[in-house]
Amino acid sequence: MPIYEFRCQDCGRKSSFLVLSISSPFEPRCQHCGSSNLTRLVSRVGILKSEESRLGSLADPTKLGDLDENDPKSLARWMKKFGREMGEELGSDFEEEIDRAVEEAEKSKEGNEEGSGEGENFDDSGL
Repeated sequence: MPIYEFRCQDCGRKSSFLVLSISSPFEPRCQHCGSSNLTRLVSRVGILKSEESRLGSLADPTKLGDLDENDPKSLARWMKKFGREMGEELGSDFEEEIDRAVEEAEKSKEGNEEGSGEGENFDDSGL
């Protein structure tokens, strides 16, 4: 059962249609303004992957080239990519938590850089 997408030439919005039978006549109309002045779009294709192949893809060393474990932004990009690759909707909470963790890591890093090299050095004994 294909899904066809069209762009309305009158209102400019996209409409999607699930076609149950390709042999039956199909006359699409814009779902927003009702116009029949539509142009068919080339749709993206969805490919189903097994969990094993998704995890294998994420573990591929060639896809880890830009991952820097010492850079919070790099880790955040990888975590978001991991979430998308797993194919599950993790929600905006997931992305917000990652962004908040990056901000906290950057603040912590800035605080450590400002305090480094200043003041006295103490060993573990406190002397």
